[in-house]
Amino acid sequence: MHMEIPKTNPESPLVENSPPIAARRRYRGGDKKLSTYDLVEQMHYLYVNVVRAKNLPDVSGSLNPFVEMKLGNYKGVTKDLEQNQKGVWKQIFAFSKERLQSNLLEVTVKIKNSGEDELIVGRVLFDLSEVAIRVPPDRPLAPKWYKLEDNKRDKTKGEIRLAVWMGTQADESFPEAWHSDAHSTGQSNLSTTRSKVYFSPKLYYLRVNVLEAQDLVASDKGRTPDASVRIQLGNQVRVTRPKRTRNPIWKEELMYVASEPLEDLIIVSVEDGVGAGKDEILGKAHIQVSDVPSRHETSKLPDPRWLDLQKPALAEEGGETKKEKFSSKILVGFCLEQGYHVLDESTSMSSDFQQSSNHLRKSNIGILDLGILSARNLLPMKSKDDGTTDAYCVAKYGNKWVRTRTLLDTLTPRWNEQYTWEVYDPCTVIKVGVFDNSHIDGSKDDAKDQRIGMVRIRLSTLRTDRIYTHYYPLLVLSPSGLKKLGELQLALRFTCTAWVNMVTQYGKPLFPKMHYVQPIPVKHIDWLCHHAQQIIAARLGRSEAPLRRETVEYMLDVDSHRWSLRRSQVSFLRVISLLSGVTAVQKLINDISTWRNPVTTIIVHVLFLILVCYPDLILPTIFLYLFVIGIWNFRFRPRHPPTMNARLSHADVTDPDELDEELYTDPTSIPEDIVRMRYDKLRSIAGRIQTVIGDLASLGEMAQAMLSWNDPRATAICTIFLLIWAVFIYVTPLQVVAVLVGLYFLRHPWFRNKIHAVPANFFKRLPSKSDGLSCL
Repeated sequence: MHMEIPKTNPESPLVENSPPIAARRRYRGGDKKLSTYDLVEQMHYLYVNVVRAKNLPDVSGSLNPFVEMKLGNYKGVTKDLEQNQKGVWKQIFAFSKERLQSNLLEVTVKIKNSGEDELIVGRVLFDLSEVAIRVPPDRPLAPKWYKLEDNKRDKTKGEIRLAVWMGTQADESFPEAWHSDAHSTGQSNLSTTRSKVYFSPKLYYLRVNVLEAQDLVASDKGRTPDASVRIQLGNQVRVTRPKRTRNPIWKEELMYVASEPLEDLIIVSVEDGVGAGKDEILGKAHIQVSDVPSRHETSKLPDPRWLDLQKPALAEEGGETKKEKFSSKILVGFCLEQGYHVLDESTSMSSDFQQSSNHLRKSNIGILDLGILSARNLLPMKSKDDGTTDAYCVAKYGNKWVRTRTLLDTLTPRWNEQYTWEVYDPCTVIKVGVFDNSHIDGSKDDAKDQRIGMVRIRLSTLRTDRIYTHYYPLLVLSPSGLKKLGELQLALRFTCTAWVNMVTQYGKPLFPKMHYVQPIPVKHIDWLCHHAQQIIAARLGRSEAPLRRETVEYMLDVDSHRWSLRRSQVSFLRVISLLSGVTAVQKLINDISTWRNPVTTIIVHVLFLILVCYPDLILPTIFLYLFVIGIWNFRFRPRHPPTMNARLSHADVTDPDELDEELYTDPTSIPEDIVRMRYDKLRSIAGRIQTVIGDLASLGEMAQAMLSWNDPRATAICTIFLLIWAVFIYVTPLQVVAVLVGLYFLRHPWFRNKIHAVPANFFKRLPSKSDGLSCL
């Protein structure tokens, strides 16, 4: 009756803690959906909003004004404006109150002359004890004009408009502000350290039905073209099978991934395979994705259209379309599918199953609040300054991505940022990854942000309205083995707003209806998923604060389908673990039948006789037994969200050579002897798998051989025995037969023989088809 309880990994335990957050201290009130920043620790900041200046004196003849804010050892500087006496900056600075080393804020306006020397124009001083305190939803403070004074305070040298206030991370200026934690980052790289919210582009499946073409003419008039259709959408290219005729009929269906704003061009080319690896283009046609008709769910496909195929020379002319007296044509059907969910993640780790069209989506069932608090015990990811880390977090759920600000030069960063998502399906996964920023000092674009670790949490394992606060281990697989690079502290809360809808969601299909009414072929799914991931990575990489390709691919588990020996072993061991329950039942039956515990065996005898006499109790007894198991296992239920299990993934005991094989991205540069060694190892493992599959096939063929007369004597014995057994069952009541079979099976060891029973010996002597494969 006991369920197998997952044990905590002693090397990377999940640590529960109680941070001083408002939700735990019951400080929040009112509607749960309206309260904000109750899952993080409140952090206070001094905000300075520098708007503009006016009437600045031209001291050096070339006025390049900028503003410098100084607070103790922290200094914030605006961008400098060339040849402008009315500087307009509109920049916001945030200084952490915890690290304030002075009670006086000094705002100084300076200029740069042609020799790059800095000259002071004037300054304004603020006493922090007199600074206003603002807490949302209070209205933002209106900037005021302040006179700039020199050191002697006897002359005014222009004015500056700014606002100064004390606030928290709930302030709407927080995401766009320059933070004192990014003090060493210049203005050009400031965007790489800010917190940001992204949304994946809306994706659609584009269905293309290539039907037929007419009047195809090859360049060699006397030759029949071997025509195939090549259709390209962005970087996605698919080609049909070639047909050797002037009027070919293909009737092939091709699938693509299209993204909004649907500005891409579909290029339809008919090519003639003339041999020697060269293809001649017989004609081209173009169509805009925005002109393709859409289909909602199971409605009829749009009618196909005839396209005129232009000669390549005419098709490439800039914007002019010349009408030919004679042109080849192709019949193609285009359809933009809005009833599918475009897969961009592994199905088992997906965070969204909604249709592409917003009109087809159902209402949400709850709210997910995530507080990214802090990290501890991070390992240095950079070698400079005795080792340091510039860490930031990325969280993804559905089509919404969030990125925290980058905290520089610290191994114990404290972000305390909170984000919210709408939940449409409880059987989804939220992912939170931690990365080291490699672009804060103007590094080259080819520099990659290093992975520190990722946490996956399935929402169905969370209790509603409960706040989970834990330190999650950050584990990364490297060629040297599994490494723990730190711990990430998260606060999580799943609030259900529609209980009935959430319960009924468990009985609905995982994917939208179109995936089952008109399923996409399996051979296309991986290809489409790959291109969807590439579109998302390219689009997010072009954002104002770019989310790097390596970050997006890591969060989308791009390499999850790549083969590795470790993953194959893990899958095999998972199957063995699943079958361990069947093995346990077999062992229990064997113990009962061999009278290892006489009391248990006698009870089973009595229960068996009762069920035989009252067969109507069989099914109720089975379901009642399963119900009792479920109630019994309730007290062993998990108390914490599941996290990565290093033992289950075999990451802690895998051979280094296997890890190097899994993580190496360029196999062509591996030495020849290592490749030969890995090939021999793979062949030995594949040989064992081949033997097991062959044995299973032999068992099935031996069962077929009982009545196939391949062995005449065995089949004759089997048929005679089946006739006798049929007559015996016909003349004997079924309950008597069941009692005799059951008592024979449960007989005492005194009446047993160590040699296998006659039916087992008979079955093992039956022939299989392996004899015909012995020499192949």
